[in-house]
Amino acid sequence: MPEQQTKAKFRWHIVVFLAPAVMVYTAVMIYPLFNTLRLSLFTEVDQSRVFVGLENFRTLFGNTLWSTQFWNALGNNFWFFLVHMLVQNPIGVALAAILSHPKLRFAGFYRSAIFIPTILSFVIVGFAWKLILSPIWGIAPGLLDAVGLKSLYAPWLGKEAYALTTLSLVSVWQFVGIPMMLIYAALLSIPDEILEAAEVDGVTGFAAFWKIKLPLILPSIGIISILTFVANFNAFDLIYAAQGALAGPDFSTDILGTFMYRTFFGFQLQLGDPHMGSTIASAMFAIILIGVCLYLFGIQSRMRRYQF
Repeated sequence: MPEQQTKAKFRWHIVVFLAPAVMVYTAVMIYPLFNTLRLSLFTEVDQSRVFVGLENFRTLFGNTLWSTQFWNALGNNFWFFLVHMLVQNPIGVALAAILSHPKLRFAGFYRSAIFIPTILSFVIVGFAWKLILSPIWGIAPGLLDAVGLKSLYAPWLGKEAYALTTLSLVSVWQFVGIPMMLIYAALLSIPDEILEAAEVDGVTGFAAFWKIKLPLILPSIGIISILTFVANFNAFDLIYAAQGALAGPDFSTDILGTFMYRTFFGFQLQLGDPHMGSTIASAMFAIILIGVCLYLFGIQSRMRRYQF
């Protein structure tokens, strides 16, 4: 057999089909990422760009003016993430378990109704909830009054202690449909033979979910957790739409996304600084990368050992 026939042919069609996607991804993701990292190593001196190495990071973490804002935004980001982990994902799992019940009527309608908010614009959701919760023209006071709970009402978006939690719950309302649908798909993928065998052994209802279904969908829950982490540490739109770039009141809803926006582009009397803005964005990238690596090399590896 000739040598040219024994060699595997290079599959050029794979390159042809992948090239457009790779080019677009490189243009909108890879290049901006590396350019951001590059800008964080420079600063502006007399209208000329000067290489300063890690000096911008020393300023961000060492200068009181910068570090106070950074740690405040980072702490708020962690709280924003924890609310989603402790409220959104358990509710998503519970909804998926209920909607996957074979005897539930109109399950398709319920799934669609819960998922619809996820396709709404952040701007629409932010302004709508700002109007709903307004103490002047919002409908929240009237609704609470109708059920005899008006005494519980407070201008939650105007109080430092409640504003961030309120916006976190608004975000939960908007995106609870995503973990619900992912867990729903995972539950449907469980073989019927396993559930039938458990039913023969007398394991049904909540016990079947807790002992049989939940262990089988743990990998999906892990993926949802890391997606929640990445999404919340990239959050910006909802806070900006509801509270503006200053993330009031008194920066109580300020997260890394709004802090980076104000620094990079400037806001009101504050001039934009692309180099410090890129430094904050690089710190965000490092935090997200560390979180993903901890998941991949820690939690995910343990899940695989547990599963197999």
